[in-house]
Amino acid sequence: MTPTRTTRLERGRSALGPALELVHTGRAPTRAVLTAELGVTRATAGAVAAELETLGLITVDSRPAAASGSQGRPSHRLSVDPEGPVVLAAQVHADGFRAALVGLGGRIVATAPGAVTVEADPAQVLTEVVAAGARLLRGTGRRCLGAGLAVPSAVAEPEGTALNPLHLAWPPGAPVREIFARCLADAGVPGPSGKVPATGHTANDINLVALGEHRHGAGRGARDLLCVATGHRGVGGALVLDGRLHTGSAGLALEVGHLTVDPDGRACHCGGRGCLDVETDPLAFLEAAGREPGPETGLLSRAMELLRTEYATDPAVRDAAGLLIDRLGLGLAGLVNILNPDRIILGGLHRALLEADAERLHAVIAERSLWGRSGSVPVLACELEHSSLVGAAELAWQPVLDDPAAALSG
Repeated sequence: MTPTRTTRLERGRSALGPALELVHTGRAPTRAVLTAELGVTRATAGAVAAELETLGLITVDSRPAAASGSQGRPSHRLSVDPEGPVVLAAQVHADGFRAALVGLGGRIVATAPGAVTVEADPAQVLTEVVAAGARLLRGTGRRCLGAGLAVPSAVAEPEGTALNPLHLAWPPGAPVREIFARCLADAGVPGPSGKVPATGHTANDINLVALGEHRHGAGRGARDLLCVATGHRGVGGALVLDGRLHTGSAGLALEVGHLTVDPDGRACHCGGRGCLDVETDPLAFLEAAGREPGPETGLLSRAMELLRTEYATDPAVRDAAGLLIDRLGLGLAGLVNILNPDRIILGGLHRALLEADAERLHAVIAERSLWGRSGSVPVLACELEHSSLVGAAELAWQPVLDDPAAALSG
C-alpha cells in the first residue's frame, strides 16, 4: 500500500467520530457540507460517509438531487439511519420515572412513563425504570449501544453518587451509577456486542436538559449556554461552555436553585431562605395562586395546567405568575452578571412563565443586570419534549461519537 493511500485511510478513520457528530447534530446535511466542515478532500469525506453507513449509523442517498435554483454538482444527502441502533435513556423524578429508546439525532424511538412512589432505596425505582426500558428493547428489537440515567441530584464524579437528592427520600451519597449498572445487568440489557451488559452513565437531570437542548434543541449554536429549569420539584441550572457541559471539579457546578432571591422567604432544604429552589418551583406557584397543592405527585403538571387554563381569566393566577417571574428574573440577572452567557434557555414551569409574559421577564433581567441595557441576552424556551431523556441518551452516545468503529466492535 502506498504511503498516500495509508495516510488517506488513517485520516478517514480519525474523521469518523467528528463526521458522525456533525450528522448527529444536524450540522452536515450533505456530503459537501461534511467535506467543508472536516476540512478533508471530497474523496475522504465520501469514504468516511460510506464507512458510517456500513456501520449502520447513517444513510447516504444514492441519487443526489440539486436544490431548486442551485448551481453545480448536487451533493449526496446525509441523515441518521432511522432503523439504526439506539441507547436506553432513563429519568427518575419525584413522581416516578420515564424510560425511552433514543436514536442518533436525538430521536425518541419509544418511551414508557411510570408513576410510582419513589422509596428511600434507589434500587426500587431504578429496577423498574430499567425493566421498562428492557421491555421497549424487546418490543422493538433494536440494537442497544449503552444507557444513560438522569436523576434530580448533583452527581459527584468520578464516583457517580447522588449527593443531595433533596426532593427524593434517597440517602445522601447514594451510589446511583453502581446501582444503575447492576440493574442493567440484572435486566439483561445488552451492550454493543450483544453479550455484555450495556455501560450505564449517570448525571444530574438539568445538566442533561442543557446537553440535550444544546445539541438538538433551543441551545443549538450557542457558545456559552445557561439553562435554568424547574423539575417536578425544585430548580436546577447548567452551563455549556464552548460546546461542553461545565460540571466543575467534581460534577457539582451550577447549583443555581440555591441562589437567594428573597432573604425573608421560605426555608429551603439547603438550610438557607428564599432560594430559587423554593420560590420559583411548582409548589411555590400553586401556593402563591391560592391553590391547594395536594399530594407531591403531579405538582408540575398541575401548575402547568393552571397556568395554561386560568392565566387569562383569574387575577390570582396572573399575580402568582408575575411574582414568580420577578423572582426568576432577579436570579437570572445575577447569573448573567457572573457568567455572561450568550443565550439562556428555560425549562419546566419556567418555560411556561416565559411564554406567559416574556416582556416582564426580560424587563426584570435588564433592570438588574449590569449588561442588561447594553447587551441583551436572548431568553428562549426549551424545545424538546423530553430534554432530560435526550440528554441522558447523549451520555450513552458519547463513546460512539468519540470512536464509532471501536464502540460498535465492543
